[in-house]
Amino acid sequence: MMISAATPFTLLGQNLLLLPQKAIFWEQQKALIIADVHFGKVGHFRKAGIAVPRDMEQSDLATLSDLISEYRPEKLLFLGDLFHSDMNNDWDWFILWRSQFPSLQIILIRGNHDIIADSHYQKLNIELYDELLIGPFLMLHHPLPDIQLQHASGYVFCGHIHPGVSLSGRGRQSITLPCFAFSSKQAVLPSFGKFTGKVAIRSRLTDKIFAVLKDKVIAID
Repeated sequence: MMISAATPFTLLGQNLLLLPQKAIFWEQQKALIIADVHFGKVGHFRKAGIAVPRDMEQSDLATLSDLISEYRPEKLLFLGDLFHSDMNNDWDWFILWRSQFPSLQIILIRGNHDIIADSHYQKLNIELYDELLIGPFLMLHHPLPDIQLQHASGYVFCGHIHPGVSLSGRGRQSITLPCFAFSSKQAVLPSFGKFTGKVAIRSRLTDKIFAVLKDKVIAID
């Protein structure tokens, strides 16, 4: 089982662990927070005749299982896009995975790809919301523009845009890494799913950016 190289980060008096598996463990709530898993995306590509390794989705589920075993969360919060579009054979793997953690509270904040009927999630005892305020944090899928952030009921946690940070080396080479992006009123999480892209974001001087490496999370000055 993995031992995560977590990076502690305190926000609004809450203790967060930023994990290289692209998740956050919120200590006070004993909650794992994850965005943009996109289970089922591999199945959609294979159905379209595009060669993608079958075990990629199972790898994401295995990583999630390892995190649950390590941190023993009471809640698992998905910030949207849990399953990629309509149902396919990968849903059976998800049902099997869910059966291994029957007492774990699972909450899904609906994302734009979450189009499977609510009844399928409810059969798996998964709670569904469009938004949810827990303590000082407002759980959403889409980031809010600045004008809406001024009136938000809490500090926003969201995903959707699959944020990345571009780093340049001495030889003009560059790399874009997944990142956690914290502004004064909103945090955008990297996409958890391995079969997803990332988009370099523009950071402001007030932002706190943490790049995700293979086995650690580092602050970017």
